[in-house]
Amino acid sequence: MKHLFTTLLIGWTAIASAQVTQRNLLGTAYSLEAVKQSLLPQAQFKPYPKTAAEWQSQLPDSVVARVIKAGEVVLNYKFEAIPASVSMDFVRSGDRERHGKLSYGKRNALIDLVLAESVEDKGRFTEAIFNGVWSICEESFWGVPAHISGTGLPNVEDPVVDLFAAETAAVLSFADYFVGEKLDKINKLIRKRIYVETNRRLFVPMIQNPDRYGWMSKKNAVNNWNPWIMSNWMTAALLLEKDEKRRAEQLYAAMLGLDLYLNGLGEDGGCDEGPSYWFAAGACVFDCLELLESATQNKVSAYQQPLVQKMASYVFKTHIADDYFVNFADADPKLKPDGIMLYRFGKKINDAQLMQFGLWATEKYPLAVSNNGFHRMRRIQNLLTIKELPSTKATYQPVKDAWLGDIQVLTARSSNGLYLATHGGHNAESHNHNDVGDFLLYANGEPVIIDAGRGNYTARTFSSKRYELWFTQSQYHNLPIVNGLGQLAGRTYEAHNVKSTINEKEATLSMDIAPSYAKEAGIQAWNRSVKLNRVKNVVEINDDFALAQKPTSLQQIFMTVCDTDLTTLGKIKLTTPKGQTFVIQYDNKLWDVSADLPSTDGMEYVSFKTKWDNRPVRRLILSHKALPQKGKSTFLIMPN
Repeated sequence: MKHLFTTLLIGWTAIASAQVTQRNLLGTAYSLEAVKQSLLPQAQFKPYPKTAAEWQSQLPDSVVARVIKAGEVVLNYKFEAIPASVSMDFVRSGDRERHGKLSYGKRNALIDLVLAESVEDKGRFTEAIFNGVWSICEESFWGVPAHISGTGLPNVEDPVVDLFAAETAAVLSFADYFVGEKLDKINKLIRKRIYVETNRRLFVPMIQNPDRYGWMSKKNAVNNWNPWIMSNWMTAALLLEKDEKRRAEQLYAAMLGLDLYLNGLGEDGGCDEGPSYWFAAGACVFDCLELLESATQNKVSAYQQPLVQKMASYVFKTHIADDYFVNFADADPKLKPDGIMLYRFGKKINDAQLMQFGLWATEKYPLAVSNNGFHRMRRIQNLLTIKELPSTKATYQPVKDAWLGDIQVLTARSSNGLYLATHGGHNAESHNHNDVGDFLLYANGEPVIIDAGRGNYTARTFSSKRYELWFTQSQYHNLPIVNGLGQLAGRTYEAHNVKSTINEKEATLSMDIAPSYAKEAGIQAWNRSVKLNRVKNVVEINDDFALAQKPTSLQQIFMTVCDTDLTTLGKIKLTTPKGQTFVIQYDNKLWDVSADLPSTDGMEYVSFKTKWDNRPVRRLILSHKALPQKGKSTFLIMPN
């Protein structure tokens, strides 16, 4: 049990010390009795079309054809059992890929078959669905071995609810909803099996002992696991549960569960996991709210809550250009945003900017899906919204600047196409990297100075060895290294005296980052300001530091994917893939310059071979020649 409990902390312990505000927005506004009275009975709850005629009245012909084609592609899909040896990969080698390919592949194939059959309604896909449902019900565990760390194989006497157990329950509930009657004609035991397995693996654990899971903590902030699981629990309970008292109680329990996520957000609604995780966090809150409105005839709603509205706006406030987003911590630098979902969310909260961002994304990336195809209820709602999209061209304009005080993230643009993002914060954020004081810089949509992002998830990624991985270390972020030491992980390692200044002339974040470093580094103060000078169209990095004694080494790091030229003293020339040129200007009397390439060897790092459009991540290292105990340094980054 010790190993199991350790794993259930994955993905949320990093924010365990974050402030929790007991808002309880849903639980305060609605009682269980109110939910019972407003909840549509299961037999009357028809949120989606069920016949070909209904689908065809709501979908464009081209979309109908696309849905059917997706089913045809997997019509002969082989629903394989997952071998025990594949389940053991995680504890033997740390690999998650082989299991994921089999498990996720089965669920993706099944939902494609289910939607194709429902849309076409000719019985052509039913036998394949029958086999898929049975194969998934036969699995010992619906989740992934990484979430039961230490055993590899699941304890079937103790069902564990993780992200993908909940996802699977929702997928099977859609099979029951869309093609249940056709499955009955093959064998009436198949739908009974769907309910029995979902009840055993999701409903009973969440009813009887939800407090065992870190992502249901009432004391500590929780991350994307919570709304992601709540949205799938709501889906499965609403579609499958025929006991109306139990159905209402489950829905209300999931509402209270969702409150726990909202309680952990700051007043600005910032997502410290980053934009790519927002689509599995804030967007899942939207999934939940949609389900609640639909199931209660619009009587349960939270769209009017300022916190929900601010949470929604986070995603466009961290948009850089095209498919680039601010990627502090484990967030990915590139993602194709789910524009239809963003439009729908913006419409619900009456946010014109979010609506236009969604329309822009839909025009730019019309086939984009959220989070690798998970969140299937979102996919279905997107299909049903296509006909409602305005025919006029999007008028989206990126925000000029933003300050998210709760996560201490500043973003800003200049008139010549520069985009700066920087942050303070602390080193116990969700999916944390030790990166207090880091920044990134883009020019006309191209990366100049980067946050390298994360590598591939393996057994080491969420373990005591996490900070052995180079991409989590401050030594591989745009930060100083003092006496060979970087920052440490933990809530006390944070920025102090954080101040943002935003006006027409500048956007500046100033902070003391000394507390984020190990005591052994000997830093008494390190006052850093990161400024976008809008008058000069230049980025200024100013450091004013005091050390306990003369250091043995003092370095400043810049990370880039640009081509670099170090031959000119005092200037590092950077050239972007499209030929833009920039210089990092430094005092060559004080600094020597070198460069290296972080490793791409090993399963944790393989994604860095392709993450940045196949360009290598390069670390620029400026080493101080004089090694003063106190000093000031300035670095200017500007067009050449």
